[in-house]
Amino acid sequence: MRDSPSDVHSDAHHPRLNEASSDAPISSANPQPSGYRPGINRWDVVLAVGMLVGTLLSTVLTRIAGIYDEPADSFVTLLWAAGITLPLLFRRQQPLAVVIVISVVFMVGATLHVPEVTFCNIALFIALYSVGVWEGRRRIATITRIVIIIAMFVWLSISIAQTTTDPDALSGLSRAGAFSPLLAYLVIQFMTNVLYFGGAYYFGERAFRSRVQQDALHERSVELVRERELLAAQAVTIERLRIARELHDVVAHHVSIMGVQAAAARTVLTQDPPAASQALHAVESGSRAAIDEMHRLLGTLRDADSRETATAAASTLGVHSIDELIDTTRTAGMPTRFEQLGEPRALSASTSVTLYRVTQEALTNARKHAGPSGEADVRLRWSTSSVEIEIGNSGRAPSKRPSTGLGLIGMAERVNAVGGTLELRPRSRGGFLVRAELPLHIDATEGRA
Repeated sequence: MRDSPSDVHSDAHHPRLNEASSDAPISSANPQPSGYRPGINRWDVVLAVGMLVGTLLSTVLTRIAGIYDEPADSFVTLLWAAGITLPLLFRRQQPLAVVIVISVVFMVGATLHVPEVTFCNIALFIALYSVGVWEGRRRIATITRIVIIIAMFVWLSISIAQTTTDPDALSGLSRAGAFSPLLAYLVIQFMTNVLYFGGAYYFGERAFRSRVQQDALHERSVELVRERELLAAQAVTIERLRIARELHDVVAHHVSIMGVQAAAARTVLTQDPPAASQALHAVESGSRAAIDEMHRLLGTLRDADSRETATAAASTLGVHSIDELIDTTRTAGMPTRFEQLGEPRALSASTSVTLYRVTQEALTNARKHAGPSGEADVRLRWSTSSVEIEIGNSGRAPSKRPSTGLGLIGMAERVNAVGGTLELRPRSRGGFLVRAELPLHIDATEGRA
């Protein structure tokens, strides 16, 4: 920018945008658009020192070339070189202060005829560019750059006016004609400065937007990692709950039957050995069934393809197994009636298993809480859009305090998982009622019930 016709006797210098537009330290830094102030970058140290050395060398060469008739003395030149370059050390921490200092030093050097016309322009360009990149307060950054640019153009206009009125300035250029060589030279200087300041402003804004986008991408990446970790934790929790439900259903059902049969065998062991033997046989059968289901569950956990294994394991239990479940309950000593209403329809494996597990848990609870006089009724109702299982038992009066057992919680989780509704309530005439209604979601990959 500093190419005032009143001070320079040739057009040897023009600002070059490509000397400062490729700012490697900026692109390598971690973007923090919201007013972030990084520490001193090692590349800024290299930049400032290199600019200082280049500026001092340029002043020596310019002084030797004799471009200025009365250049500033060496001490002033040294101070000016330090003032125009060393503030670049802090261009990321305090970009506003840096651009203001360098702008003032720039104009002071031109006024004192400091013999340097190259590196000072590069330093001013970098300072303007740094405001655009590193100042998070965008309104202040915009106002500061506009004010500096306007001040520079006012100063340039005054220099041009002085040149056109001074007959000794640029005496080598003719003033004759409507578009004289002198006028052409001044127009070139004006256009060069427009490109100079416009480039500094444009590239600073563009680099800042790039940093904003990089920061947004970084935030999205962090959010994705968090969501992935959350989903993984949720998957582990869901699988843990599923395993807990399966273990509870297997252990509670079979162990409760074995407990009833073992108690019956102990009672009649001396009076009716055949009945005791039959009861112990039921205990043996129940233990084998429990072990088989435990092996099936462990196989599901060990297999790499858990979905296919779980489906295959689930297909062995379902609506078709309810008859066996009721026979087992009868054998355990609780009279149980089973009734099926409507035309059976195809079910997904998960829905079929849910019906079985709800029935199993309800009958297990009935055996534990109904008492010796308790009876159970199981009704399976089919409709065009849903299937309903209802298990009611008679016996002891309903508890005044609702149950918070794991079995009821497991039933609710199973029914919710397949989109159904569950009703749990004590009966007014004694006993308890469990009713689950499940939609008929057909999954061809899971087969039929």
